[in-house]
Amino acid sequence: MSTDILIVEDDENLRVALCDNLQRDGHRVHVARTGAEADKALSSGRFDLVILDVMLPDTDGYDVCQRLRARGDETMVLMLTARTLEDDLVRGFAAGADDYLKKPYRLRELLSRVGALLRRAGKRPTDPRPSFGGYCLDLDSRELLDDAGVAVPLTKTELDLLALFVRREGAALSRDAILDDIWGDGVHVDTRTVDNFVSSLKKKLRWQPGAPFAIETVRGYGYRFVVRTDLDQPKD
Repeated sequence: MSTDILIVEDDENLRVALCDNLQRDGHRVHVARTGAEADKALSSGRFDLVILDVMLPDTDGYDVCQRLRARGDETMVLMLTARTLEDDLVRGFAAGADDYLKKPYRLRELLSRVGALLRRAGKRPTDPRPSFGGYCLDLDSRELLDDAGVAVPLTKTELDLLALFVRREGAALSRDAILDDIWGDGVHVDTRTVDNFVSSLKKKLRWQPGAPFAIETVRGYGYRFVVRTDLDQPKD
């Protein structure tokens, strides 16, 4: 199971340092600089942990956390703040935070708390070779190997798309979110391009109904990658 962490921090130096260290520990890291960016990220993707600064340029972390919990999202939240009053600590937990760390913090302590929260959530660091349905996706060598160890001929974009689906296993991804992740912000690509690449990917994976995995269509929205445990009830 992949581990995705969202960092909500407007201080560039702190944000970059956190990203570097968490990526070095094997986590997939995403960033937001404002409350609005955080809300957008949290509504379009699934994360295992949010590292949330209280002081943001357009709102505060308490409100972001409250909105997250109001949607029924139980993602682990670690709040960061320079505020040291007991009332601020109480307010953070009342907003739905799972842990609270005061600035300035020691990096080792923060990483330790991240690990503890992920263990509570039942998550593990990213597997560099996730497998599904007889395939092995080697993220280091950027190869997809079949059950005979033979590389499946995927294009760069097809492999990037498959890696995204595997990382987000079980999450419904909108076509726009897929476009942003694979092609990048500001690149104008028709959403039908996603459909074409999904179709091509299914053919290269030799997908058929009843297979132990599927790229399901979420009608009117996008796609969801699932690895099935019950093959008696296949879905497309």
